Amino acid sequence: MIQGGVIHIEYVVAWSAFLGGWLLVAGPMYQGALELREESERFEDLRSVQSRRPTGGTPTSSWWWLVPPVAVIKERRRRKKVQREFMKTLTAGQRRTMTTFANKAKGWFIVCAGAFFIALKETWHLTHLYHWPLWTYIALVLVPLVLSFLHTSRGVRLTVLIMGAEE
Repeated sequence: MIQGGVIHIEYVVAWSAFLGGWLLVAGPMYQGALELREESERFEDLRSVQSRRPTGGTPTSSWWWLVPPVAVIKERRRRKKVQREFMKTLTAGQRRTMTTFANKAKGWFIVCAGAFFIALKETWHLTHLYHWPLWTYIALVLVPLVLSFLHTSRGVRLTVLIMGAEE
């Protein structure tokens, strides 16, 4: 890393990419959680619908699981049918609320997943550069990932407490 008192730029870039990759995970995770929390406040109207929710229809027979691809297709069809029946019981406004929430959740999940893959690559590059063992790579993935979850959880909890205190 340091030769003759000079820091090699490759190491600085590798550490910067590692940190940047994990910030790209933590940021969207946090922002997505905040936005979805805010969006879920509109669900009050949907809470009354829970009692009308369809039971789920007849479950796929266990015998079909002897042929897993067929069982998966049958189960997917059954769930889609239940979902269609449930959506028919909702008003247009309730469907809009659910669809908006689902679309935002899907979007934030895609952003977080993409950032996670970038962070994995940059973490791998860093461990490869230093010739560190695999367990170091695993630790360098788990620690920032757990810290991202903790930061998001704490931030959302504090936001809820602060917003609750204002009311």
